[in-house]
Amino acid sequence: MHLSEVAQGEHGYLVPKPQAWFAFVLSFLLMTFDFVDRQIVVSMFPYLKAEWALSDRELGALISIVSVTIAAGTLPLSLLVDHWSRVKGVVFMATVWSLATIACAFAGSYQRLLVARAFIGLGEAGYGPAAGAILTSVFPTRMRATIIGGFLAAASFGSVLGVVLGGVIAARWGWKAAFGIVGVPGLVLAGLYMFVRDYDAPELKTDSPAGLHKAREIARELFRARSGIAAYFAGALQLVTVSTILAWLPSFFNRAYGAPADRAGIWAAAVIICGTAGVVFWSIVADRLAQRDIRWRMLTPAACCLATLCCFATAFGALTPGPLQIGVIICGAFLMGCTTGPIPAVAIDVVHPALRSTAGSMVAIVQNLFGLGVGPLISGALSDAFGLQTAMAIMPLSCGLAALLLVLGSRSYPADRAATANHEVRIETLDAVPQTT
Repeated sequence: MHLSEVAQGEHGYLVPKPQAWFAFVLSFLLMTFDFVDRQIVVSMFPYLKAEWALSDRELGALISIVSVTIAAGTLPLSLLVDHWSRVKGVVFMATVWSLATIACAFAGSYQRLLVARAFIGLGEAGYGPAAGAILTSVFPTRMRATIIGGFLAAASFGSVLGVVLGGVIAARWGWKAAFGIVGVPGLVLAGLYMFVRDYDAPELKTDSPAGLHKAREIARELFRARSGIAAYFAGALQLVTVSTILAWLPSFFNRAYGAPADRAGIWAAAVIICGTAGVVFWSIVADRLAQRDIRWRMLTPAACCLATLCCFATAFGALTPGPLQIGVIICGAFLMGCTTGPIPAVAIDVVHPALRSTAGSMVAIVQNLFGLGVGPLISGALSDAFGLQTAMAIMPLSCGLAALLLVLGSRSYPADRAATANHEVRIETLDAVPQTT
């Protein structure tokens, strides 16, 4: 069938609707195990601390090293898959991070575990941008933030599974067995992803020759829009707090409430589930409000960032352990994922269609380097100095800065989006169905 006919018949879908949702399901599951493999270590902190006498800063580094290697590898890998094959890139990277997770089971020292964790990040570096580019292209534009939010909600879901599985498996068979078990599903899903249909993107036309000059043109396009820059760094600042909660909440319940490591992991998982629901909820809200005024795609998460600051600062700074504290933490968790869907959607909205994967990779670079990579390490150092609860009360200040950047970025967002509109390629004008990979 002609692609334009498919698009009209499927209400804006680039491929038939079942194929689009097949891609979404597999992408969601891979993102889930991406974060299972990334976050499973947090439930092992009590065991690792006892076995190797580690400080909280060293424990935090086991989380941060993944984000640092993601930040280092995501741009070159995303540029590669933009010019090679997004589907094959996803398959390759999922295989790498799954094998690296299994390798963690054989680490005999902290240093070797740290190196294996670094390879997990290297494998995950280009996955999110590549899969995100596939999904935002095969689904209608009107669903962009919702689809991205739903896809990235798998990060919270995977974090939940990782926290639970890490605690439960480690309590019964040891922490090494946990790494070995959770690394297998990613390999299976990588094989299935070969059946996802890729798409053809238009080339970015520049007046510059290949090489350094072309790279400058690409960089200029990625940072052309002020709203895009604001989105990059606002998302990172919000993730400073999110990563702190994800990394240290099991340890907080273990230390402040005296819960065993496996039970503390289950408690933390229940809180993170609320965060997962919040990711989807606030993405839908931002999309709905943006239909009236596009600026609400940035203003909605801005309001939620401020509310996140209030909740966590109160919970960890003013309340003592008990039901009220847990209730306020849950409210904060529901709010903290507010930027997950809207931020990539804004970044994609204001960049040339040929650079959607690359724009997604830039979001990943900034968020991993200045958000996910910073939160666990700084909060671990603050915990060593002042105690874990004090550290968790200080870190949410980053949410206030995120809100400020989003408000400032919303002022130029409509104009930035309009400037990109003349580059936007309407799927009705395409005259060939992408080749199946």
